[in-house]
Amino acid sequence: MSFALIKKVNDEQKKHAVVDVRSGDTVRVHQKIKEGNKERVQIFEGVVIRTDNKESHTSRITVRKIASGVGVEKSFMLHNPLVEKVEVTRRSKVRRNYLSFLRDRSGKSARLKAVKFDREGINTLPEAPKAEEPKSESTEEKA
Repeated sequence: MSFALIKKVNDEQKKHAVVDVRSGDTVRVHQKIKEGNKERVQIFEGVVIRTDNKESHTSRITVRKIASGVGVEKSFMLHNPLVEKVEVTRRSKVRRNYLSFLRDRSGKSARLKAVKFDREGINTLPEAPKAEEPKSESTEEKA
């Protein structure tokens, strides 16, 4: 298989735009869950402790939260069709990409310093480019 063919297939699977998510962000991930023949949207809110392959179709974030006193981590592929949307609720100042040190901490020592940011600007995505319709012969003849 040629590299161009693989790249074309990968680009077809990508969403036209995803939110710019960084390590240290607090995000709400809306994910479709199928239960039998019903579908619902489940929200997972936590701190992004890792980002991988930002420009690729395999871009992934790992989100961590504390649920009932137990740390829960979940990885989300950003271009997965089951991930409906990711919204950034808080942005923090961090100096590394992989925040594994947060696993060992709890309470006040696990806090991150918040930074002001444009919440509306980050969470709004540009519209998908519309495919141009081929001109029919009747419209060309009238022109």
